[in-house]
Amino acid sequence: MEIKINHKIIKEMCGNVSFKKGDSFYRSDKVTIHHWSSDFCEATVSGKEDFHVTIAKGEAGNIQTTCSCPTLANFQKCCQHVAAVLLALCDQQRQETLDSSVHDDRARYGDLTEDFLALFKDRPTRTSRQQRYFEKREILNTRLISKPVAVGKDQYLLGIELVIEETKVPHVREFLQDVKQGKSRVVSSKVTYDPSIHCFSNEADAVLQQLIRIIHDEEAYLETLPEADIPSTNETLLVPPSSWEYITSLLIKASFVSMMHDDHVYERFNLVKGSPPLQFSLKETDHAEYQLTIIGFERMIVLPFYSSVLCEGEIFQLEEADCERLLHLKQMLVSPSENSIPIPLNQIDFFLTKIVPGLKRIGEVQMSKALTETMLKTPLIAKLYLDRLRNRLLAGLEFQYGNVIIQPLESRDIPSGPMIIRDMEKEEEILQLMEASGFSQTDGGYFMQNELLEYEFLYHMVPKLKRLVQIYATTAIRNRIFRKHTPRIRVKVKEKERRNWLAFTFEFDGLAENEMKEVLAALEEKRKYYRLQNGSLLSLETREMEEIERFLNAVPVQTQEFEVGLNLPITEGLKYLDSIEESEVFKMEESFRQFLDQLQNPGAVEYEVPKELDSILRDYQKRGYQWLKTLASYGFGGVLADDMGLGKTVQSIAFILSELPRIRESGKPVLIVCPSSLTYNWLREIRTFASELQALVIDGKKEDREQLLKDMKELDVIITSYPLLRRDRKSYEKQSFHTVFFDEAQAFKNPVTQTARAVKRIEAEHRFGLTGTPVENSLEELWAIYHVVFPQLFQGLKEYSELTRKEIARRVRPFLLRRMKEDVLSELPEKEEILVSTDLLPDQKKLYLAYLAKLRHDTVKHLDKDTLRKNRIKILAGLTRLRQICCHPALFVDGYKGSSAKFEQLIEIVEESRQSGRRVLIFSQFTKMLELIGRELTASGHTYFYLDGQTPSEQRIELCNQFNEGERDLFLISLKAGEQG
Repeated sequence: MEIKINHKIIKEMCGNVSFKKGDSFYRSDKVTIHHWSSDFCEATVSGKEDFHVTIAKGEAGNIQTTCSCPTLANFQKCCQHVAAVLLALCDQQRQETLDSSVHDDRARYGDLTEDFLALFKDRPTRTSRQQRYFEKREILNTRLISKPVAVGKDQYLLGIELVIEETKVPHVREFLQDVKQGKSRVVSSKVTYDPSIHCFSNEADAVLQQLIRIIHDEEAYLETLPEADIPSTNETLLVPPSSWEYITSLLIKASFVSMMHDDHVYERFNLVKGSPPLQFSLKETDHAEYQLTIIGFERMIVLPFYSSVLCEGEIFQLEEADCERLLHLKQMLVSPSENSIPIPLNQIDFFLTKIVPGLKRIGEVQMSKALTETMLKTPLIAKLYLDRLRNRLLAGLEFQYGNVIIQPLESRDIPSGPMIIRDMEKEEEILQLMEASGFSQTDGGYFMQNELLEYEFLYHMVPKLKRLVQIYATTAIRNRIFRKHTPRIRVKVKEKERRNWLAFTFEFDGLAENEMKEVLAALEEKRKYYRLQNGSLLSLETREMEEIERFLNAVPVQTQEFEVGLNLPITEGLKYLDSIEESEVFKMEESFRQFLDQLQNPGAVEYEVPKELDSILRDYQKRGYQWLKTLASYGFGGVLADDMGLGKTVQSIAFILSELPRIRESGKPVLIVCPSSLTYNWLREIRTFASELQALVIDGKKEDREQLLKDMKELDVIITSYPLLRRDRKSYEKQSFHTVFFDEAQAFKNPVTQTARAVKRIEAEHRFGLTGTPVENSLEELWAIYHVVFPQLFQGLKEYSELTRKEIARRVRPFLLRRMKEDVLSELPEKEEILVSTDLLPDQKKLYLAYLAKLRHDTVKHLDKDTLRKNRIKILAGLTRLRQICCHPALFVDGYKGSSAKFEQLIEIVEESRQSGRRVLIFSQFTKMLELIGRELTASGHTYFYLDGQTPSEQRIELCNQFNEGERDLFLISLKAGEQG
């Protein structure tokens, strides 16, 4: 059309929102042009229904439009369907102008000038692979045919032919170079590759890219071969040995690669590790000699450059030495009819002992029945005899092959008789184990007179020898190691004289109480065994004994001699819950089972819900109340970690109401500590749900706060903020509270802050944390919270750091109650997550590996338990640097000129999103990364919104509103700023 159209004119006619929607229609190929002339255009825009659009040139030269879609009376601009057609016409005009310009330039300056100028024009090359998102190009059907190609006498290389759309590529190297450079290529009269409309599947493109790299290696390798041996074919690309390992790793995974061998095509490229189907048959001849016949050579091709053999479409990988032997053997047999080798009688022993094991590695060995009968094929039976005499351990060893017995300590010569193929490898292994056991050796056998070495041999070495030898032991030997004991620790809850205490009692079957004490003392001394009064050796290295030792090391040190039992407060015994529940050593009595059941199922003991809240609380909130009451009954602390909005406050108020008689009787109020913005919210909630509670917010001037604290005995609940608690910490340290609730407990997730120190010093009978995010960045935050609300659960940070995630989760489970909205409310729609992986760029990878090596050398290499905490910050900083290198090395490497794989992947996703009309939010922890992304987007002509911690609150709301109303397609947001509402 002879009408001037550009993006500015279209936006003026249609508005920004319709322009963007129209652009999405156009880029999604929803516009179909039916009629087009110099002053008129007729088109259809497809969607849920089709809309008919006309564009016409008015008498005054203006643009007149119509659309069949319903329009709003108060909307004066053109619709998105008109915008889509105008954008199609705009692109068409731009293409015509470009083609005309190129034609005029060539006419005026010639092809050379135009080609020279083209070198400096920014024309992005379309990749040959299928795009991960929004691909519109046709995926070409691709096949590869692999086959052996002769490059000399008995020398072969693997050749690869390329088939596109069932047409064999005649000049494969030139085709691959064009694919690399993004150029079009005519394959045949019916098949043409054009990167603007064609692409390859990701699987096929990965193989093609490797073949492109092979071209140079192939050229260099063929230069080393005699000219007469180089095959002349344009259809086949040869695989040099240097590329074999990597290309085969791709070919075996690809479903479109076949193998051609002996005019037969096998559907897949198969690589097999092991010997090929080759048979070696050894038989007697008429001349009292032997003959080795080889079967299967005629079906296989040896590929010595790859240490492989091709047979019936499969490639068998061999050791290099075995492949060389196979090649030489084949060359020895000049013709297929010559497949036999004579073996003289005087060489048969050497052949059987030296040659046969080697033949077994490259094929199957078969021997005639007559030859087999003359040989003794009985396997080795090794026998070990053990006895104990006059405090000495005696041992005798013999090797038996059928009726032939060999005394290895006397002589290892083969006795006269039938031929024997000895298992020398097994014999040597047995002798080495005996030598390593510390025995003294004589011509007749072994002896030992050392109790520790005897224990080590009987307990550790004999189980290893059992898989190799038959052991014959006397009664004295069998009784030397005491095996009848099954140590146990019985656990129960003491309920009479000392409530809420645990009793641990040690039991050893077959041992008197006085010996049990001595065994416990030996464990404390870390001895390997204990000699019982009857002379037997009791191993202290069993799994059960090691568990008991760990328990003894963990419990408080006993001041007196070891007793067969000990008592601990339940709060101190919690850290042993993992061991008690999982281990077979601990035996739980009924009282302890009931305690665990009540802890894990708070409903087991029903606590009455305050009447004021019984009809208000939901069922899950009542379960939360029961949980709080159960923990308080045992003197435990806990964290109520329900999702935001599920009523942590009202559940806490229910607990306070239930404890009101005891609160007033003791004169100790409940303390609630929360962020400053929530103090009066708590007061309002208390007045709403529990108006009988006498509650007060402690704030105002310092003298006013001090006076209020002096009069707090008349109050049931006092509320303060974390900042005021820090300022008034000395006043609070002098007070004692019935219960303390720490709202938004993540406020003291850093244990070294003043806030954490202040809350730690609060004295209260019951302590609870309330938070929707018990762990935000690291598991140490969980320890910091429990170090305040329930310090007995995890003890010190050093002990905590030694626990696995599984152990932490199991231990904390009864003392952390967390319900998500989807657990208690109607199901919410799930978000769709796609994890995109990409490899580092070469320069980026070098930098990453160099920095990783430096980090290991400077920090990790010299790390141990003592220096871990000291170097923790340095390690975290190093890990952050590695993350930054993965994002973009320019985040901290000054003058870095390269790019980043992750960065390029993001730009690709943004571009593909733009082409499909999608809008994108981009989050990053690093604001500098957002700046790099922003600069690239600006250079590419993209507009975007930006939000980080420096953006004022009121401006954040304005930016979000603008984006939600459809303005701009990109929003860059820092993670920390983005999570605040």
